[in-house]
Amino acid sequence: MRASKVHCLGFLLFLIGILQCKAEARYTFVVEETPYTRLCSTKNILTVNGQFPGPTLYVHKGDTITVDVYNKAKYNITIHWHGVKQPRFPWSDGPEFITQCPIQPGAKFSQKVIFSTEEGTLWWHAHSDWSRATVHGAIVIYPKKDSSYPFPKPDAEVPIILGEWWKKPIMEVYHEMLISGGDPNISDAYTINGQPGDLHPCSKQDTFKLKVEQGKTYLLRIINAAMQDLLFFSIAKHSLTVVATDASYTKPLTRDIITISPGQTIDVLLKANQNPDHYYMAGRVYSSALGVVYDNTTTTAVVEYFGNYTPTSPPPLPQLPYYNDTSASVNFTGSLRSLASKEYPINVPKNITNRFVYTISINSFPCPNNSCAGPNGTRLAASVNNISFVNPSIDILQAYYYSINGVFGTRLPSFPPYIFNFTADVLPLNLETPKRGTEVKVLKYNSTVELVFQGTNLLAGTDHPMHLHGYSFYVVGWGLGNFDIKRDPLNFNLVDPPLQNTIAVPKNGWTAIRFRADNPGVWFMHCHIERHLSWGMDTAFIVRNGAPPSTQLLAPPPDMPPC
Repeated sequence: MRASKVHCLGFLLFLIGILQCKAEARYTFVVEETPYTRLCSTKNILTVNGQFPGPTLYVHKGDTITVDVYNKAKYNITIHWHGVKQPRFPWSDGPEFITQCPIQPGAKFSQKVIFSTEEGTLWWHAHSDWSRATVHGAIVIYPKKDSSYPFPKPDAEVPIILGEWWKKPIMEVYHEMLISGGDPNISDAYTINGQPGDLHPCSKQDTFKLKVEQGKTYLLRIINAAMQDLLFFSIAKHSLTVVATDASYTKPLTRDIITISPGQTIDVLLKANQNPDHYYMAGRVYSSALGVVYDNTTTTAVVEYFGNYTPTSPPPLPQLPYYNDTSASVNFTGSLRSLASKEYPINVPKNITNRFVYTISINSFPCPNNSCAGPNGTRLAASVNNISFVNPSIDILQAYYYSINGVFGTRLPSFPPYIFNFTADVLPLNLETPKRGTEVKVLKYNSTVELVFQGTNLLAGTDHPMHLHGYSFYVVGWGLGNFDIKRDPLNFNLVDPPLQNTIAVPKNGWTAIRFRADNPGVWFMHCHIERHLSWGMDTAFIVRNGAPPSTQLLAPPPDMPPC
């Protein structure tokens, strides 16, 4: 009897321990304005817990956490967990007017974040207006506690967050763009872990420093949190070995330079195998659009070896590609491959239920008396299959769940409504004006999707990093020019394509992705260049429920922000 009581007591303590562990997986995010000084001037920026970049979340694969978000700022806010699939629970996904109405000043929203298959590096960021410029941070997803990495364990791990900094308040930049109808002011600097680096005034003493020991290996978890630009990144005299992207392992790929698009994460191994010295890591823009101004500055941090030596001054700077070097960009991105091993298998859909082709374009709307700041006095816009997305007054998820009519339509075309030479040097002006609408695509549960993004040369051909919420997808093909529906699929990679949540569609080119629609809910899809999103390069998928309860959308939490 006594042994039985002891056994029961032990089991009870075990349960209490589990409950305590679960209770500990709770975080507090306080969104508030905080003064920060960069580039010789101070301004108030939106932060989480006073930090820029914001706090890093550390979890293990399969964990569920709760983040209590308190909005103590004067702006509406939402928080998105970028790349977290949130199975059956889009309620906490975050994009305003898609899965929730924003958290209003003085309000709170407890967001449940459900990790499932992701393993590696993701990030979180604001998903309302342009507040993500400073409201963002890393998410580190370790393997399950009885597992390890598919590569030798590094000696240390360091998040490297690439961002942008404006001297002017970001909301002013945003509102000025909306009022003028033209391009926004470019940033004044790029940043590495919140710092512009040595090449900028008033910045040298705060430059981020990565201290390394000769002979050791470091896992750099690189995140492009920049608002408007793809970036080249390199470390002088060192190679980087890519081992994961978007929280999915890849075959090792060693390069001197990587290209990383906004929204994307890339995990690389850095071997400290050079002579003890100081070396610059650096990032600068990849901007392919003709006639579009860009921030031509270079952000730096310093890799400092331990030891007794006199460092080279200034440290050597890596040779980064020219700002519009498309081949350097696509050759890197196109070389990524899934690990596709026995321990980390992949499952590329082969029998396709839905085939879509989406043109993604920069457009314009006419303005009265040609009074706007876009080309020829127009207002700049963007579109998916010639529809420029308009945010509804209440969120699409709520309207779908409660069957509220008139909030959104389901007539997003499956193929371009106008067929023309999408990437021609000169295109008719009448193609530049899109339609406005709030149109989405509805998918049956467990159907399979092949989606080809086709870039166009309307107004300005450029790269478009397309991000899909709620899913990772296989990038099975890409090319420059127009997609050939008969010839190009013959060369699709169905063996080891990379599994990503964000993919840069090359300038005047195309990218093909595949995924299985097995996550019911409303899931946003958009270009992760912020001005393109604001102009309307976005839409959503509604994935219907399956038959068993385990394949159906979960109920909303009780504290959803009101509209």
